[in-house]
Amino acid sequence: MRTYELMFVVDPRVSDEDVVTMTQDYKNMITTSGAQITSEENWGRRKLAYPIDKLNEGKYVLLYVSSETGKSSLPEVEHRMRQNDKILRYLTVRTDEDLKRAARRQPSGPRTGPSSAGPDTGDGGDAEPEEEV
Repeated sequence: MRTYELMFVVDPRVSDEDVVTMTQDYKNMITTSGAQITSEENWGRRKLAYPIDKLNEGKYVLLYVSSETGKSSLPEVEHRMRQNDKILRYLTVRTDEDLKRAARRQPSGPRTGPSSAGPDTGDGGDAEPEEEV
């Protein structure tokens, strides 16, 4: 199964209703190809990291997509987003490879820290100071 994250930033001057209908259109395009939308997050209006077309804010939408067959209509969705003037930026990331890579890095057994049975190399905070004669 392949999983993706699709995030896009919409022009802040676009109404919230238009953002919802635009998101619904993209979701319909994705689901018609057999993929599923597992989750949707609407982050609302946020400050951009850098100005885009003299705009300092944008409306962020994040879609989590999963595809059992590995086929999805994401290239068509990206093509449609590229043509839409209301979309400032978009990014699609395939996340299943990252999850596999992270699972391989997990150690098989519990990690053991430095042994406490070794000699004390610290400053001996518990020891009493020596008396001078």
